[in-house]
Amino acid sequence: MPLRPNDLRSPAGATRPRKRIGRGNASGTGTYAGKGLKGQKARSGNDLRAGFEGGQMAMVRKMPRKRGFHNPFRIEYTAVNLGTLNDRFPAGATVDAASLKAARLIKRLDEPFKVLATGEIAHALTVRAPKISAAARQKIEAAGGTIEELNAASANGA
Repeated sequence: MPLRPNDLRSPAGATRPRKRIGRGNASGTGTYAGKGLKGQKARSGNDLRAGFEGGQMAMVRKMPRKRGFHNPFRIEYTAVNLGTLNDRFPAGATVDAASLKAARLIKRLDEPFKVLATGEIAHALTVRAPKISAAARQKIEAAGGTIEELNAASANGA
């Protein structure tokens, strides 16, 4: 027998009936209807704004204001350290977006990354990257490696 939309049901215990408040004490939510005793929050139309602290200086207003310019077009580069490349790639390997993704050092092929000089490199590698720090460039060339700096648009090597 095929499954039809009208046959679909939530599993037992997955849904609960709506709690009808203020419908007598036998219902469990009579008299004060879950609002407690008197006060602003017991009244109808109760709408205390988020962050209101009863009139004292609110935490939000005590904090220093964030200032300055936020560039919406800023490019965040993922840091890739030389020491990590030394551990993950054999001598003579080509390090590019595809190989970094395969080694799980970057998440996406189109993700911009920058090779940094943290750590040491013991063998020659061919590095194709959109950005390379000056110190990393020096260390790669000293180890006998080659560098091909790509523009950010073709960071994935396409």
